[in-house]
Amino acid sequence: MGRGKIEIKRIENSTNRQVTYSKRRGGIMKKAREISVLCDAQVSLVIFSSTGKMSEFCSPSTTLVKLLDRYHKQAGKKLWDAKHEYLSNEVERTKKENDNMQIKLRHLKGEDINSLPLKELMAIEEALEEGVAGVRARQMEALKIHKKNGRNLEEEHKCLSYILHQQELAMHGNLRELANGYPEREKDYPSQIPYTFCAQPSQPNLHQKK
Repeated sequence: MGRGKIEIKRIENSTNRQVTYSKRRGGIMKKAREISVLCDAQVSLVIFSSTGKMSEFCSPSTTLVKLLDRYHKQAGKKLWDAKHEYLSNEVERTKKENDNMQIKLRHLKGEDINSLPLKELMAIEEALEEGVAGVRARQMEALKIHKKNGRNLEEEHKCLSYILHQQELAMHGNLRELANGYPEREKDYPSQIPYTFCAQPSQPNLHQKK
């Protein structure tokens, strides 16, 4: 008995749906590779699963962007809106400007100048001279600023050294006063202990009554 026809409708069971997707995706990818090799056809295939995972195949001889551009021209359908076209043109313009700047940079380095006419060589020389003059002027300005900062630091160092010296002198003076403070107090404040003077008779019998 042959296999029965499978009704084409959404598979409700998530596990069975994922298994079927994996098998059929592999089969479609295989057919795309085979027709690309056997028939020399340009094929591009993009698949998104229900979870958002992308799978793609493109013939080695082309790219997806080239195929889409080719489809755009042959089918006459506008795939890109005006905004995308503007961005694409800006990318191309920026790329050209970058290429021109790279060429000018090589010329300024003295590379690839053998084929340049005299007028362009003179313009490059003038640009280099202006650049050197600007660099020297900036260098002199940087040296002046460096010297000025050095003088400021030197003055600040002198000021801090003077303050530190004054503090050391004051500290030594206080220590000296502390060391000499007690004798000076004894001089300034004589002892308050009274002295008792007793007259000692030279002749003991003077106070005795006869």
